[in-house]
Amino acid sequence: MKPRALIRDRRGATLVEFTFVAPVMIMLMMGLCDLLYQTYCRSVLNGAVQKAARDGTIQGGADQTGTLDQRVMSVMSGLIGTTAQSCADTPAAGTWCSTRTSFTSFAQAGPEPFNDDNNDGIRQSTECFSDINGNGKWDASPGSGNSGQGGASDVTVYTMRVTYMRVFPVSGLFGWPTTQTIVASTLLKNQPYQTQTGTATALAPVCS
Repeated sequence: MKPRALIRDRRGATLVEFTFVAPVMIMLMMGLCDLLYQTYCRSVLNGAVQKAARDGTIQGGADQTGTLDQRVMSVMSGLIGTTAQSCADTPAAGTWCSTRTSFTSFAQAGPEPFNDDNNDGIRQSTECFSDINGNGKWDASPGSGNSGQGGASDVTVYTMRVTYMRVFPVSGLFGWPTTQTIVASTLLKNQPYQTQTGTATALAPVCS
């Protein structure tokens, strides 16, 4: 082939261009698939936690927390494999941790209620509030609650944390950790299957 003809020859150019583009495209696709898989796992975990939380609110549920946790992980095992219980601050792959915190009312499980005079959704220093925990100041979270499912009519926050190895081996290229941790939490009230311990007390508003 003559030199001029060789210079004008474009055969194989697409293959060369694909060689440069393919690695980047494949990494982006795998990264996207990793994020989608994480979203799917979180959705499945949310559903399993909601079901376990509802089962825990009925009479006898406080005695079945271990069984309910295992039901949640049985659902998740099809996605992330076998796991073991561990509540370490830095969770390892293939571990899970569940917590239950009970309160006597929904008000105690969230920010202390206040009079939102200007309707901005933010508690101002001049707006009165109900001092649920009696510390003399407004708290976004008024108390730590009691560990466990609680009793009849108690409000329980059920949280499940699961850590698993990422499915796609591109985490290092993106600067991501090799493990992925997902968390699901729900807030439900136990059924009034017996007389609740303790009595409700009306609180005087605090305006300073």
